[in-house]
Amino acid sequence: MMKTITFDNYYKEKLLSIPLFDNLPVNIKNEIPKRLDIKLYEINENTVVLEQGNVCCNLYILLEGKLEVNIIDANANEVLIEYIEAPRAFATPHLFKKDNRLPATFKTLEKSVLLTATKDSTFELISKYPDILKNFLCVSGNCNVCTTMRLDVLSRKTIRERILVYLMKRLDKGSSTIRLPHTITQLAEYINVSRPALSTEFNKMEKEGIITRKDSNYIELNLKAIKNITL
Repeated sequence: MMKTITFDNYYKEKLLSIPLFDNLPVNIKNEIPKRLDIKLYEINENTVVLEQGNVCCNLYILLEGKLEVNIIDANANEVLIEYIEAPRAFATPHLFKKDNRLPATFKTLEKSVLLTATKDSTFELISKYPDILKNFLCVSGNCNVCTTMRLDVLSRKTIRERILVYLMKRLDKGSSTIRLPHTITQLAEYINVSRPALSTEFNKMEKEGIITRKDSNYIELNLKAIKNITL
């Protein structure tokens, strides 16, 4: 169920905090809510927001909540691509494409708040302010990176390879520790293995000193040991 709600100052602050509009001069930020043709929706959990094959006719921004992104492949299998956590714009690469049908389905995992802005008002905004255009291109590029990253993980043959590629791709430069954004169940679905098989492999890697699990979903990687593993 989707219910229209009021766009107030609370949601305005959420809107201006996303990477698309972050780090902009105050005068430009003040213009964004005025120039975008905005609608705001409160959406129940387990609700399809956008379906694969739909035309992308708006700028979509998740202000609260979490989405699951899936595609249906050529064999009619549902394949998990990523999870989207608020606040964040999504589906941006498809807004101005010639064939702007969505390649995936977006579904809420919890009660969420979605902001939409019309394609025309978004185009006028980014045309007027080059700084926003630059951010838009960066955000669109990052969306494509997420899809490529998932395909790279799934291309690996063993569970260990899939886990390590997943972890290494989320590692910040100069660091050996990451925080898992997914639960074990979600991660198992993401890398397309069973939960017991994933837990077993995590336990094996910890015993072998390849990883160390810490509190709050943090994992420390033994980069020297991983370097000797062919990925």
